[in-house]
Amino acid sequence: MKKFRKKIVAGNWKMNKSIAEAVDLAADIKRELAGNVDVDVVLCPPFTALKAVGDIITDTPIKLGAQNMHWETDGAYTGEISAAMLRDIYCHYVILGHSERRAGFHETDALVNRKVKAALAGNLAPIVCVGETLPERQAERQREVVGGQVRKSLAGLGEDLDRVIVAYEPVWAIGTGVNATAAQAQEMHAFIRETLAEMSTAETAAAMRIQYGGSMKPANAAELLAQPDVDGGLVGGASLEARSFVEIVRAAL
Repeated sequence: MKKFRKKIVAGNWKMNKSIAEAVDLAADIKRELAGNVDVDVVLCPPFTALKAVGDIITDTPIKLGAQNMHWETDGAYTGEISAAMLRDIYCHYVILGHSERRAGFHETDALVNRKVKAALAGNLAPIVCVGETLPERQAERQREVVGGQVRKSLAGLGEDLDRVIVAYEPVWAIGTGVNATAAQAQEMHAFIRETLAEMSTAETAAAMRIQYGGSMKPANAAELLAQPDVDGGLVGGASLEARSFVEIVRAAL
């Protein structure tokens, strides 16, 4: 029997928004979604705006998330942020292993795995991103690539595995104007769930949430979110405008 999984929609604002702009955006989203309890909503502004956005959404069901973190608890790591620092400003989630981090900053599965373990130890829920590039898909290697990322990025978590949210990002569909079809998304989400079951148990895999992160927009959100193994969205560009983000959240209801 299919286990109920509450949808989760997270807005990844990336390197956008001043503090004032972030406050305005969060306030607009709060106005529309503060009463929502049927979909988990997460806002992930840049580090500079985390505290200000957190203050706006306090005492609402909307949660705060960060876009990255270091694997150590403290130390001589100039420019880095620890899990404890994020928890100190009431972050509940952190995005790890995003395709832009993997490609632009050479983050490996092993490094992502260290961050995932540190996030869990610091009482943060990691949103762990996996996905194939266009050449990898054209070579029909998407299962090999994504399966390897899932297994290596989430290795050794034991009973903590079900605290992780996986975000499938077809890298070839992010900001390219080429969208994955709902069927393609479902196929890969189902494959990821099968991989999680092989790493743990079918029950654990059935309980875990897998978001779609390949340019989800109001125009395609409902069809994507209707797929049986798509449990929400990790939303990039469409999260930078309140109306489009709110429409995506409402499509998840």
